[in-house]
Amino acid sequence: MSTPHISAAPGDFAKTVLMPGDPLRAKFIAETFFENAKLVTAVRGMLGYTGTYEGRPVSVMGSGMGMPSIGIYSYELFTQYDVDNIIRIGSAGSYSPAAKLYDVVLATAAYSESSYARVQGGCEGDVTQPSPALCGALRASAQKCGVALIEGVLHSSDVFYREDKTPYWQRLRDEKGCIAVEMESFALFHNARVTGKNAACLVTISDSFVTHEETTSEQRQTSFTDMMRVALGSVGEGV
Repeated sequence: MSTPHISAAPGDFAKTVLMPGDPLRAKFIAETFFENAKLVTAVRGMLGYTGTYEGRPVSVMGSGMGMPSIGIYSYELFTQYDVDNIIRIGSAGSYSPAAKLYDVVLATAAYSESSYARVQGGCEGDVTQPSPALCGALRASAQKCGVALIEGVLHSSDVFYREDKTPYWQRLRDEKGCIAVEMESFALFHNARVTGKNAACLVTISDSFVTHEETTSEQRQTSFTDMMRVALGSVGEGV
């Protein structure tokens, strides 16, 4: 079995898949943390690997950037490859002085102006939710790893370069409670809900709208290891 976007065979993916946006981050995770890592798909350069971590089967695969991209890959994993859990592990821009560079944020919800949920499944709301059980497993893993988590609502945006020069991010922070911005979790949480599966999102702050600090592309690819360890440590924890 394969899909138009994934060339893996049946059984190639573990029940839990970590999904960074960058396929090179997926490669880094597999080569750094997995035992017996195996490349299972590389269609369009979107690398996916399966191996074990501390004896537990786990997979990692890039999602690409934006909701249309993660929407395709997560839906195919949930419906065609019998994946039960997807944990997005990505980068985000901080809207709050409380979320500083390299802090790890656990999404409690995703707010978006996107039409993704309405078009895909007729859902009119502008907020989607992660799986409580999967979030609980991530909290437990973070405690074991000694990694402090910031929790809050993420803004999932369809637009990276925005012509609006007003301080829109302050409005989203103050009116919607968004502490950081990324581009994928709203669609991922929606797909999990409509397919009856589980999804969660951890992000590392890569830049700040408040202080204007930012990380490099290489740092985003290889330095967000606290987030990676927390996600890996949650695999198989009752979910």
